[in-house]
Amino acid sequence: MANTIDFDSVRKLSGGALDGDAERNYSADFPSVRDQVSAEEWKARCDLAACYRLVDLYDMTYLIYNHITVRVPGTDEFLINLYGLTYKEITASSLAKVDLDGNVTWKPEGTDYGINSAGYVIHSAIHRARRDVGSVIHTHSTAGMAVSAMTAGLLPLTQNSMRFNGRIGYHDFEGPALSPDEQQRLVGDLGDSNAMILRNHGLLTCGPGIPEAFNTLYQLETSCRAQVAALAAGPDAVTAPPQDVIDLTAKVFDPKGIRTYGRLEWPAMLRKVEAETRNNGYPYYAS
Repeated sequence: MANTIDFDSVRKLSGGALDGDAERNYSADFPSVRDQVSAEEWKARCDLAACYRLVDLYDMTYLIYNHITVRVPGTDEFLINLYGLTYKEITASSLAKVDLDGNVTWKPEGTDYGINSAGYVIHSAIHRARRDVGSVIHTHSTAGMAVSAMTAGLLPLTQNSMRFNGRIGYHDFEGPALSPDEQQRLVGDLGDSNAMILRNHGLLTCGPGIPEAFNTLYQLETSCRAQVAALAAGPDAVTAPPQDVIDLTAKVFDPKGIRTYGRLEWPAMLRKVEAETRNNGYPYYAS
């Protein structure tokens, strides 16, 4: 399905960067904005920066690409990474603020970094359509891309993957996600799920907040890694339990069942970020 792409808008959002332009400010050193935002926004910024570091620590990054967003509490704006920083460099103060119409309403003063226009197209569509969603994560991990290219999609081969049985959406590839035309189809394919495989593209998860969205991503990513590893032995070498067992497993691990996954894990994840990223040569995430 052909999309209409406004290339001028794409260049504007990304900062209009030109190769070899030495006059632009592409520093990764940003002054703290803690005293310029509410306590609620600062916490959202710190959690989002921590999530970027976790995606890096768990080897789910893709150079400077992809994006994680969180809704600014009490608003229709969301925070997103500047396009050009690695996930190791992202801090609470380096995050840009964008409204649902794609306007960058705030970014660090003096920087020439913009935002990834695909990040706006994908994330704004979900934030606009799903009021229950506070955070959205999109990745291009090797395992995620591999499963996205498989005809069968995610298979119920492991306990991890059974969690997604009947609870995951699929969106067909329409080319790079740069066109607003695709937004309605994307949110329609996501439905009320909190996970989606973008075919021939990658993975997407969302949730009420960052803890839930990250936990869902971790489970989906490990499911894909296990599937790729298992299928390497050949399709006749793998097995799956009966459908009633798969259905039971999905029911047990439904976030509406035992507990909301991610919240209990999040303090431990923050401790991991604190222990493994402080004094590692990159800016402190909560700065």
